[in-house]
Amino acid sequence: QVQLVESGGGSVQAGGSLRLSCAASGYTYSRYCMAWSRQAPGKEREGVVGITSDGRITYADSVKGRFTVSQDNAKNTLTLQMNSLKPEDTAMYYCVAMSEPCACSNSGSCGTTGSAYWGQGTQVTVSS
Repeated sequence: QVQLVESGGGSVQAGGSLRLSCAASGYTYSRYCMAWSRQAPGKEREGVVGITSDGRITYADSVKGRFTVSQDNAKNTLTLQMNSLKPEDTAMYYCVAMSEPCACSNSGSCGTTGSAYWGQGTQVTVSS
């Protein structure tokens, strides 16, 4: 079965950095879309970055130039490097794996008509 475990969240001041990691197991990366999603209190869940099964990467406009995603397939690890953090980045961040057929928009949101697997989430808090 697909299992996802996020780590790396914490509290930082505005302008700081965090690196989130998602340890994945139980799936073949080439057949899944991968994504980071986040949800803040009182707000709708939003896509942060998505990676299609063929490797196309898209970011939400709000994080472009500040966040960078990378996937180490040998280690089955998805990493989100978050720089120049802002208070509005405060949210619970989730790693998501989606089976095919899946697709991502040009602004970091992905979806599937198949199965989606979620990690437990890791909290990111940015103070001004």
